[in-house]
Amino acid sequence: MKNIQIETKISINGKVQTFENLDNKYFSIDFCADANGIKAVLKPVFPMELVGFKVSFDYDFNPGDRFFGAGYQSWTTANEFTAGDIEMDITPLARGWLEHVAAFSADTEITGRYLKKPGHVHSITYTYIRNGEKMKLFGSLSERFGYTIFRADMNGNKLTIERDVKGAFVKGGEYTLLDVAIFEGGYDEVFDAYFAAMNIKKPKIDHLAGYTSWYNYFQKIDENIILRDLNGLDPVKDVVSIFQIDDGYAPYVGDWLDYCPKFPNGMKYIADKIHEKGYLAGIWLAPFNVQIKSRTYKEHPDWVVRDDNGRPILGSLAWGGAYTLDIYKPEVREHIRHFFDVVLNEWGFDMVKLDFLYSQCHKARNGRSKGQIMCEAVDFLRECCGDKLILGCGLPIGPAFGKVDACRISCDADLKYEGMFYNRMKLNNELPSAQNAINNTILRRHLNGRAFVNDPDVFFLRDNKLTYTREQKLLLATINNMFGNVLFVSDNAGDYDAEKYEIIRHMFKKSKIKVKMAEYIESDLIRITIDGGDKDKYFDFNIKTGKVYNNAGLPFFDD
Repeated sequence: MKNIQIETKISINGKVQTFENLDNKYFSIDFCADANGIKAVLKPVFPMELVGFKVSFDYDFNPGDRFFGAGYQSWTTANEFTAGDIEMDITPLARGWLEHVAAFSADTEITGRYLKKPGHVHSITYTYIRNGEKMKLFGSLSERFGYTIFRADMNGNKLTIERDVKGAFVKGGEYTLLDVAIFEGGYDEVFDAYFAAMNIKKPKIDHLAGYTSWYNYFQKIDENIILRDLNGLDPVKDVVSIFQIDDGYAPYVGDWLDYCPKFPNGMKYIADKIHEKGYLAGIWLAPFNVQIKSRTYKEHPDWVVRDDNGRPILGSLAWGGAYTLDIYKPEVREHIRHFFDVVLNEWGFDMVKLDFLYSQCHKARNGRSKGQIMCEAVDFLRECCGDKLILGCGLPIGPAFGKVDACRISCDADLKYEGMFYNRMKLNNELPSAQNAINNTILRRHLNGRAFVNDPDVFFLRDNKLTYTREQKLLLATINNMFGNVLFVSDNAGDYDAEKYEIIRHMFKKSKIKVKMAEYIESDLIRITIDGGDKDKYFDFNIKTGKVYNNAGLPFFDD
């Protein structure tokens, strides 16, 4: 590495000071950088608040290089950028007060405004630079002291690694400011090495397939609908392993254990009915959120995260607005432990889908950075759930590594293939659509079976309340099957015809396809190269239209 520059920012008594040296009257830093990685360890002399830390150095980008943007959380769009690409920022329509409460805001609040210049791109937690089949991966070995941000100037041949340590308060001892490992090799080779370096074990599950209620009914579910759809899976029950209840079973978000007249027999009854079919029972929660109208918030307004002026912070715009429970309050931790105990042990659910988790680290507080808060929040969730399965969603990617059993790796699929009208406005990088979901399912395929089991969100086979062509439905299902191992439909399978039953049987089985490469070969054209033994096969499609050009001999597509 050439021309290394180091910058440390600290705050003492409210005054921010910037240092470019490694040793001064306030702290010293043990620093090492070589071909294997970069590490910086802070040794403070006096108590201080950290504001920022970054390392910059020359990096020779070559023609054909692609820089991977991992995205901040599970809904954020992942990308492979070229030197000519301009990173899409939040549009002016999504700025102002909205920017600080919506899901997409966390990335820009950590990274700042994007430069909107060709080749100025970033990634969080890890990145790689790919040229053909050659890969160089840079990966943070832990986000426990703050999020790691990689910034590239692909035309200016510069790479910068930052640590979002803002809000972290340090006293004596040692603090790892940066610990980034570097690996070179093929695609699978570098990711195998990266997750081995973090000592992350393979997930304890490798495949789930079944039903989720959300996209057919959203919150308008009841006991009759759920039991009808449970029975609707009977013709394909031999390939079903899980049945998941999504949002809508509680009177308000946050009041998880309160009686809801839509489910007069309670949720234990539902879990028992699911188990009678031989399936795992899954249920959705947003464990850190309390709807503004909820009983929990009305009775305990002191439980939520507040800003510096004492006002409650909106953690989500969903459900008409929701606040965030502060996990650093003992009574909040006991409250969360209790409802998990009831859901998992009294009701008997086997898996919890935990959503909107990013809201816990909207604000650095308690002497902790946002990344540290998120890591500790996921640790707490694992403590609450014990050996039960966790499916993470709306979850920052790095803190999820090795902690959840499965994780969403895409935005929501939508009832329209291209998403709603506002997708065309490009407000942010998390807008639901099958197009965005397919993109992320492909570009985050390396996480599957290493960090957790990938959940690419649902596919659909039904015809009602849906704007997809037959080919678009098959494309989404095929990509999910090829690159994911948590496979959900959100249909009443009891309405399927013979062809749809045949498709679901195929798509719910674990794929045996060996993918050698998956990449954009033109702006909207994706090529998936499949190992065909003596001769490779090519699955080519236009992600914008869903049109398939080469089907690689995969079933159900028209020749």
